[in-house]
Amino acid sequence: MSFPKDFLWGSATSSYQIEGAWQEDGKGPNIWDVFSHTPGKVLNGDTGDVAIDHYHRYRDDVSLMADLGLQAYRFSFSWARIIPDGTGAIEKRGLDFYDRLIDALLEKNIHPMATLYHWDLPAVLQDKGGWTHRDSASWFADYSAVVHDAFSDRVKMWATLNEPWVSAFLGHGIGIHAPGIKDPVAAFAAAHHLLLGHGKAVQAMRAQSSDSQLGIVLNLAPVYLEGDAPDDHPAHTSVALHDAILNGLWTEPLLRSHYPDLLLQLGDVVTGNIKDGDLGIISEPIDWMGINYYQDIRFVPSDVTPSADPMNPPGTDLPGTVGVEPAPAIGNVTSFGWSTTPDGLRALLVTLDGEYDNLPPIFITENGCAYDYPVEDGVVNDTLRVTYMHEHLTALLEAIKEGVDVRGYMHWSLFDNFEWAEGYRQRFGMVHVDFDTQVRTPKQSALFYARVIADNGLPSA
Repeated sequence: MSFPKDFLWGSATSSYQIEGAWQEDGKGPNIWDVFSHTPGKVLNGDTGDVAIDHYHRYRDDVSLMADLGLQAYRFSFSWARIIPDGTGAIEKRGLDFYDRLIDALLEKNIHPMATLYHWDLPAVLQDKGGWTHRDSASWFADYSAVVHDAFSDRVKMWATLNEPWVSAFLGHGIGIHAPGIKDPVAAFAAAHHLLLGHGKAVQAMRAQSSDSQLGIVLNLAPVYLEGDAPDDHPAHTSVALHDAILNGLWTEPLLRSHYPDLLLQLGDVVTGNIKDGDLGIISEPIDWMGINYYQDIRFVPSDVTPSADPMNPPGTDLPGTVGVEPAPAIGNVTSFGWSTTPDGLRALLVTLDGEYDNLPPIFITENGCAYDYPVEDGVVNDTLRVTYMHEHLTALLEAIKEGVDVRGYMHWSLFDNFEWAEGYRQRFGMVHVDFDTQVRTPKQSALFYARVIADNGLPSA
């Protein structure tokens, strides 16, 4: 049950979910500041104004990481903390915070693994059109160059974007994430400009340093139709569209320099954003790929009208929403209502490895579950999270044994934190946080994970 030698073990967070200090030291507002302060957008009116106060408590948090034996820490930079208006003047106090954080990590021999964008676009740029504006790709590349220039002497692993599918389709397609737009046309425009921004950022950082390891983080998953449906039922096309939007929309242009044919059939909503040379920029070679995996995406057929067209749903629905509904959750269902499907991680990795000859080395950059267990006598006995971790690490090890080049695993998340539109209700952390007192309590899952790291492998039972 041992992992390969030099396998990298760590955990992950993101800036808006943990930092707080939303108006301190010159930081500008970002789209999640605006969204969370808009009534009705986030459960219970929660915001990331304080979050878990990592901005002030980072040294203690890094010491806790070291106590658990973490070898790597995946974090994200806050764009608006460094360049408050998104472009132009640089806020030195913002750079100084990350300078201190990176030094604290290195002092504890923890490998800093940086993400440049984890969904928190400066609000000033959103006012200019945000990711639906073609110039966003250049804004992002310029910001990336500033941050990379400041820290590439000490940070060697860089991800451009975290889960651009979420930014595009939850933020612009169904509007449950910032900036809260519900428009399929805007979603596909944002998707293309996110990818273009990734490519331009890779070019900019590569020009600054040849020894930085540059990558991107995607949320990918197998997509299935369960149950019986006639061959002409639109559920089949809808599921293929879901797969293309969740998976192929990102892997195909990044690794093959083209968009999936099924998506091109949507016409101008996709092709209207593409200009000559874009796909060459998007497919700039990368050194690694991060994969975030939580569950398989499973559908069952639903009733439809005879004229239902999955390519052109009514109103503002996304393509692929006709004739399907989510399948009932299975396994140890999380407090989020998500299934646990650990073999899907193995299947996803093996499929990608077989599909792409140029697949770069893989890091699992997020994998985790939300369960809410109380602190009792100083202990959080989160048994289902331990089970989840054991099952998914077993599946990961099976994929490695089948030949997939996986170099590391970052558990999501290190801490309970602000879980976007769900506020503070969903707890993904290995470390319990009392949001009133900010007291941190490592859960049993953290102790289990510390043992995995120390042994570079899984216990047999």
